[in-house]
Amino acid sequence: MVETQKFAGDPKHPPGSDTTLQVGSVLQSRYKITGILGVGGMGSVYLARDMHFPTVQRNVAVKEMLNLAAIPNLREITLRNFEREANILADLSHPAIPKIYDYFSNRDKAYLIMEYISGRDLEQIINSMPDFLPFEMVKKWAIEMCDVLHYLHSHKPDPIIFRDMKPSNIMINDQNVVRLIDFGIAKTFQPDQKGTQIGTEGYSPPEQYRGEATPSGDVYALGATLHHALTRRDPRVEAPFSFSERPIRELNPSVPEGFAQIVMKTLAYNPAERYPTADAMKQAILDLDKHVAILPGPRTALPSGAEPRDDFDSVELVKPLWKFRVEEEVRATPIYFKGRIYVGAYDYNLYCLDAADGSFKWKFPTDGGIPGTAAIVPDENLVLFGSEDRSLYALDVRTGKIVWSFQSGGPIRASVAVDHGHVFFGSDDGKLYAVRLTSGRLAWKFEGSAPIRCKPAITGDRIIVGLENGEVLGVDLSGVVKWRFKAKRGVLSTPVVSEQIAYFGSLDWHVYAVDTQSGWGIWRYRTGNAIVSSPTIVGRHLFIGSADNHLYALDVSRNGAEVWKYKTEGQVVSSPVYSNGAVYFGGADGYVYSVDAKKGQLRWKYQTDGPISSSASVIENIVYIGSTDHCVYALSV
Repeated sequence: MVETQKFAGDPKHPPGSDTTLQVGSVLQSRYKITGILGVGGMGSVYLARDMHFPTVQRNVAVKEMLNLAAIPNLREITLRNFEREANILADLSHPAIPKIYDYFSNRDKAYLIMEYISGRDLEQIINSMPDFLPFEMVKKWAIEMCDVLHYLHSHKPDPIIFRDMKPSNIMINDQNVVRLIDFGIAKTFQPDQKGTQIGTEGYSPPEQYRGEATPSGDVYALGATLHHALTRRDPRVEAPFSFSERPIRELNPSVPEGFAQIVMKTLAYNPAERYPTADAMKQAILDLDKHVAILPGPRTALPSGAEPRDDFDSVELVKPLWKFRVEEEVRATPIYFKGRIYVGAYDYNLYCLDAADGSFKWKFPTDGGIPGTAAIVPDENLVLFGSEDRSLYALDVRTGKIVWSFQSGGPIRASVAVDHGHVFFGSDDGKLYAVRLTSGRLAWKFEGSAPIRCKPAITGDRIIVGLENGEVLGVDLSGVVKWRFKAKRGVLSTPVVSEQIAYFGSLDWHVYAVDTQSGWGIWRYRTGNAIVSSPTIVGRHLFIGSADNHLYALDVSRNGAEVWKYKTEGQVVSSPVYSNGAVYFGGADGYVYSVDAKKGQLRWKYQTDGPISSSASVIENIVYIGSTDHCVYALSV
């Protein structure tokens, strides 16, 4: 069985036998073969274009099975197994599982038409890295793998056992999200029923060698996969079931002790000593974050004779490290880069300040206010931002000298996004622009139907952007609209993308979740007033502010179910930011808030002299934020 959707050599001249389909072949008068993703003994996986969408480049993966067995009974069994995989996939719906579009047979071959996943498998990633993978990245993938296994094991009416969890069966797509591939040996779970010994040596649990396939076995295989990812020690070349002889932290000391213990627990020889479910393992990983210490404010001395307080409502305990005063309101988010802070103001200037003491370094004057947040391009040493004078500016981040500028057709009040060698931004002229990063020349522009005042979200080959008339567009990298979603009122909230879902708020009072590939609405949640704030997502929790004076925490894994909401004394148009177990944001009541991310309880608040629409940046336990009182603040946390 072919195992992966990944390129193996030259896609136009692959290895293989005469039975391999040629590039340019067309199946079912619909699927035109454009490349070969993998070749195996029992078939191949092809990249194809779905010709039913002539104006859209819709790619699919075509999984082929060669049925060349000479014995008729064996041919029938082979075909039945392939059909079983098709039936399993057709009944599943999870972001980490590829969608199946079609199934058909042709003489001695059968074909599955599946969602194409652009990315690399985990084994390729491990082998391509000269050093250990970043722990936080592996931890994120572990949570996502637990989630998809829990979905499979909880499937109704019959649980599904994957039976072959290993790095080469885990794709990491272009958005750094886990996708589980190759369900060729997955089976429905029937307790006490034994089957064929199957799986991959080194990753399969001991009971699977005896023909026992259970949810606990998938948990073991996930543990073996994580052990491989964290230590770079391939279990296929080690003695079977010898993980205890290779403690994770002895091989990779950067892995926290708590996480290492979780992985080793999954690798217990006795199934009863492992986590009972994949969800229990996921919760154990999430619980690691609960041990972050809660501080009532900055580490400053109390006044003489004062008693310590534990109500977190004490303004007196929060003192700024420094504040820098400009001549007008500061609505943009201060951006940190190499010990400096970059922030625009309504006095028409972009400022560069020393992050340690707030001392002035340089400023660049424009002919309009600067409400949007700047973007830093480290490799080019550029700082990019737009102004209400209709211009996009690129400055040398070190000196503030102009490198190039680009003129749009209207005031630029949106923040800019940088990706794929281009700068993407919207303007009040209703256009979405793509400007070449190196030269400042226009690559393309898309004519929208209303002003664009939110930052575009770039995800894979999609640009997601909201308009003031309530439209949200999915645009490809050439500027062609792939889908449109319509809220009832304007969208000023910048979309945030997680697992191919875009989340954003609207002036119609709702938070929306929309599929990034199709534009279909998945769920929505109603607050008590308009939403200008942009969301942030941490794990399964989404945080967003509303003009109803609340900050909300929603569970994206439960269709936006409310986890908690925290009430302030003014509208919350500032976008929240997460750091070390807390959410930081500003309020129209003039306060900077720190709220516990899990419980929704106030840690501390600090009062400025004006409403705050700026969002915070939190770097090394310092909160940088602007206020309409004309000041930029640095607060210790």
